[in-house]
Amino acid sequence: MTRVLGIETSCDETAAAVVARGENGAPVILSNIVFSQIEEHAAFGGVVPEIAARAHVEALDGVIEAALAEAGTSLEEIDGIAATAGPGLIGGLIVGLTTAKAIAAALGKPILPINHLEGHALTARLTDRLEFPYLLLLVSGGHTQIVHVAGIGRYERWASTIDDALGEAFDKTAKLLSLPYPGGPSVEKAAEKGDPARFAFPRPLKGEARPDFSFSGLKTAVRRAATELAPLAEKDVADICASFQAAVTETLADRVALSLKRFRAVYPKLAEPTLVVAGGVAANAAIRATLEDLSRREGFFLVAPPLNLCGDNAAMIAWAGLERLEKGLVDGGAMAFAPRPRWPLDETSAPLIGAGKRGVKA
Repeated sequence: MTRVLGIETSCDETAAAVVARGENGAPVILSNIVFSQIEEHAAFGGVVPEIAARAHVEALDGVIEAALAEAGTSLEEIDGIAATAGPGLIGGLIVGLTTAKAIAAALGKPILPINHLEGHALTARLTDRLEFPYLLLLVSGGHTQIVHVAGIGRYERWASTIDDALGEAFDKTAKLLSLPYPGGPSVEKAAEKGDPARFAFPRPLKGEARPDFSFSGLKTAVRRAATELAPLAEKDVADICASFQAAVTETLADRVALSLKRFRAVYPKLAEPTLVVAGGVAANAAIRATLEDLSRREGFFLVAPPLNLCGDNAAMIAWAGLERLEKGLVDGGAMAFAPRPRWPLDETSAPLIGAGKRGVKA
């Protein structure tokens, strides 16, 4: 049994996991430990990088020990050490990658610096044993993009946000409405009691031929509505959240449909084309339902990871490391690999510039 220890410290979760390939070839998650820092950041309404880095330093050794214990595995039995090397908060990346390098050096085992986005991209192969190729919708706090996944290390970005990531829009909406951190689940919960038709929020880029996303205008519309109604009653907050979520799901369906059609054109003989949704925002039930309906209409099969594998976790990092280890994709100079706070999955695509304000490459 090939075993890989994975370490994830790119943001505000300190995580370690052991993933293996069993004798029958099936992937096995032997352990997946996640230590959340929500309480440390809640008072600030968002992640404070310095606090996150210090928390990783304090928690990581214990989290690794817990992951090994739960897996019933010793460090000597580990075949490789995988760690998130980017993108993410530089302080956290340094903590995780440095720890992984130290363990690998002490054991004489391979070190595998992993792109966090590749971890999300390959999760469906861990959970569903999915074959290449497939289409990936990656939606998280820092990224909103559609990627053609053709193989390990073979990623082509087909669409991206020209301004804000979807997860950021959820978080900013929650903060504006004084909802608890983390914002995404709070907005989703409030939306369950709201009227999605009360506010006519925009559907950014809907109907346009370009397949990209935009959420800054939607965020501005939410702020305007909240300001005009202040002070907000509980019903106002619920209705704003429901209307915001309705705008998001309708926009996603319109934007993603373009890439589904392109995928069909590229692979006309593929019997069961697959759309994978991954990232923290993929845990949203309304978004999952919308993508399920869209996939069914377009003749696609939708794969969405279990909720505990949507957010940041080390199992996906360990799995990406295992896939690379098995294919011999181990860089002899990996010990010198420096953490990358920005690390696009597709490094060949040109940056997108939205409204002349921001270049989005990752």
